[in-house]
Amino acid sequence: MDQLSNDPFSAIPGDDGAQSRNEARDSLFLMADFRVAGSSEIAQVRVRNLSAGGLMAEFPAGLDLGLRVEFDVRGVGWVPGKVAWSTAGRIGVAFDRPIDPMLARKPVGHGTRTPVFVKPVFPRR
Repeated sequence: MDQLSNDPFSAIPGDDGAQSRNEARDSLFLMADFRVAGSSEIAQVRVRNLSAGGLMAEFPAGLDLGLRVEFDVRGVGWVPGKVAWSTAGRIGVAFDRPIDPMLARKPVGHGTRTPVFVKPVFPRR
């Protein structure tokens, strides 16, 4: 029996390191705008995990390795990078510069109070 995993997202001996990163990845589900660098055509993709150095997104058609891309990550803005891997309807992107992935988790609103629809309703006595 083979000792190697059949998981396409696990590290492969002799790999370029794109899949064997040691950075903590934050599993999440968020939508982000995507474009090929230099193009004005924007599409939306589902981001499945995010780290300071890159992301994994659903991309059914796949993309060529090394292709320059940009993502508009909520709370961060447009982040350039390149496709590090592409397989099984997903892509991995290595960012050109580190980001703070926790910014994508911050609330979008700027209110100072809890919205009424979030407050519990207690019956009157």
